[in-house]
Parts: sequence; structure tokens; C-alpha cells
Amino acid sequence: MKDGKNPDPNTIHPIAGYENEIYVKPTLKNPNIIVGDFTYIADSDFESHVTHLYDWNGDRLVIGKFCQIAAGVEFVMNGANHQMNAVTTFPFYTLEGWNAPPPAKSDLPLKGDTVIGNDVWIGQSAVILPGVHIGDGAIIGANAVVGSDIPPYTVAVGNPARAIRKRFDEEMISLLEKFAWWDKPIEEINALIPILTSGDLENVRTELKKRLM
Repeated sequence: MKDGKNPDPNTIHPIAGYENEIYVKPTLKNPNIIVGDFTYIADSDFESHVTHLYDWNGDRLVIGKFCQIAAGVEFVMNGANHQMNAVTTFPFYTLEGWNAPPPAKSDLPLKGDTVIGNDVWIGQSAVILPGVHIGDGAIIGANAVVGSDIPPYTVAVGNPARAIRKRFDEEMISLLEKFAWWDKPIEEINALIPILTSGDLENVRTELKKRLM
């Protein structure tokens, strides 16, 4: 408990008096956007950062819990894609006056749902392209353009984004994935904060092993 309050995932403004950081989940209106508890964005609105999400494509944006999304991040969905297996990519069917039926879905480069794991940090003005899967605990650098999957606990930067390193060794990553602290009750997470925020990774490893026994 801080300032006499418990964490509440249904609070929109988790910093009193500050409008430009919101928990995303309680603000959502589009049923094709699914976001877990305590994920926030450094803005006063989230859905404006999700572009080209159209019902007829059937894709979804799925984001886990405790993600940190910086200002200017954009999630580009499948509706932005044009037909690429024909002579022209021009979308005649979307514009007035042209005698063009919509292409078959099989003729469009639809890439399915965009899925972001838990505890992912997405840096300022990064762009997440359609169908990308980003694993738990990943870090996406500022201005990165992510067009391919990023494994858990991996740092990715650049345009196109590329993985530059793992945050931890494979054993630690496996322990963190099994432990899945983001799925635990608020009271337990509060008690775990000294472990979750410790820079003594060997002690963290030991504590995780104890709790997974």
C-alpha cells in the first residue's frame, strides 16, 4: 500500500494529478484490443495509437500485463497491408468511383494477431507491425520498427528491429517464465518487489528457484 491506496487495475490515472499516463485496460472500447492489468501508456489515450484495425480483417491486438508503452508508439494492424501479388498495390476497392471488388483475403498479406507478452517495455516512437509476437520481458528500443517476432527477455533495436542481446541467461529466462510473477495476486507481487527490482541477479536466481520448488 502506498499513500493509503492499493494498486487498482481499473484506475485510469495511476499518478494523481497527471493526465499523460494511463492504465490502458479500463479505457478500451474496441473489443479487438485486449490488454492486461497494469499495462500503461505515456499518453492520455491508447486507441489512437492502434491504426488500421478493421473488423473485416478479424485481427486483434493482444497485450499482456505490466507492459510499459512510451509516448509515440504505434501498433500498425493488418488493415494497413495492400495486395502485393498483383501488378499494382493501389487499393482501388477502398476509394470512390472505381469498379473494383475487394480482393480475396487469400490475396492480402494478412499476418494474424499482434501479440505482446507481459512486462514488455516499448520505447518511444517504436512501430509494431502487423502479426508480430513479442515475448515476455522484452525491451524494444526507441524508434525501432518491429516487423518480426522478438523472443522473451530480448533487447531489440533499429529499423528493421533486430535482437542485439538477451537480457539474462537461458536458465534465468526459463525461471522467470515459469514463475510468471505478473499472474500473481497484488499482495504477493507487492511482497515480491524487493526481488523483482534487485540488481543482484544471483540472489534473484536463488529466490526464484526456492519459490518454484
